[in-house]
Amino acid sequence: MFHMLAGLRVVLSCGLFVCSCEGNGLRTLTTHDSGGIGGATMFATGGTGTGAAAATTGPTGGATSSGKTTGTTGTTGTTVPQGVFIPAGNMTVAREGHTATLLPNGKVLIAGGLDYDRLLASAELYDPATGTFTATGSITMLREVCTATSLPNGKVLIAGGVNRGGSLASAELYDPATGTFTVSGSMSVARDGHTATLLPNGKVLVAGGYNDNGINNTFLASAELYDPTAGTFTVTGSMSVARDGHTATLLPNGKVLIAGGDGGGGGGSLASAELYDTGGGTFTATGSMSVARWSHTATLLPNGMVLIAGGQGFGNSVPPVGFASAELYDTGGGTFTATGSMSVARCNHTATLLPNGMELIAGGFSSTEELASAELYQ
Repeated sequence: MFHMLAGLRVVLSCGLFVCSCEGNGLRTLTTHDSGGIGGATMFATGGTGTGAAAATTGPTGGATSSGKTTGTTGTTGTTVPQGVFIPAGNMTVAREGHTATLLPNGKVLIAGGLDYDRLLASAELYDPATGTFTATGSITMLREVCTATSLPNGKVLIAGGVNRGGSLASAELYDPATGTFTVSGSMSVARDGHTATLLPNGKVLVAGGYNDNGINNTFLASAELYDPTAGTFTVTGSMSVARDGHTATLLPNGKVLIAGGDGGGGGGSLASAELYDTGGGTFTATGSMSVARWSHTATLLPNGMVLIAGGQGFGNSVPPVGFASAELYDTGGGTFTATGSMSVARCNHTATLLPNGMELIAGGFSSTEELASAELYQ
């Protein structure tokens, strides 16, 4: 069930929202974002060691607790209810279609994107400790709708995307130690709207997407693996269906769930899903979603299930037709079942699973406007 939340600060120009939640680490999942920036949503899950959390603020620092307990009030502070959003600083440049990646030092790398009709090479770092953004090195290639993946060595892989010249095959690495981007090996196929998933063996699975070369634009079924040690991409098995705007989620068993997307060819949105086997390098079909969708989010929950939320359908509709529905994928049974719907339909949003089991969904677009709403699923 989703419940509307109060206490949201909306930064429409920059699209950043920060949840009052503390802990070690923050996992960010970015999606194809072409619909604008706006609201934020929090998702709470049950299960051992997770659940509602209360955040405490005050001049003396306060504390945040996890589970069903109440946070400790600061000396002169007040207890803030669970699911509350607190102000965050503005980025140095307004942008959409960018990436946001948590670094080992706790900062967040924001890179590339689009400022209205101007492609951006700039990048910046968000410091949660100070709530401020500062500029860092610029990417080597103008790009939006690319992927950004944090690697085991601490660097960030930026791959693909699109600019005025069409889809990109190039990739680059951001080094937090030096604050610079350097060119890495290129993918075998130029693509945007793809996914990039860090595998247990340290490699990155890049799957699907769209190849816009200005002549024979193609939806892609191909996939490839990035090897951080060699700095190269190699082809792996192809998906059974070409798709972009899909999701890719690493499951506890080491497989990767590929769900939904836009299949093109007049078929529009896809309900199908498939699993990538990291051992055999192959894709096999699994159960289908109850709703065909793309530009949705998919997040692995602490209970092992995957939450699929929102998205859009009916092909490449302009403006997009957003969904409020959500469903859960059972990794054990390989099936999808409907769960409670969001109170607002949204697509092109992002989803972040926080250490306390709550999920932050930020931004999004309905069929008519950017969204500034927030809601809690529990």
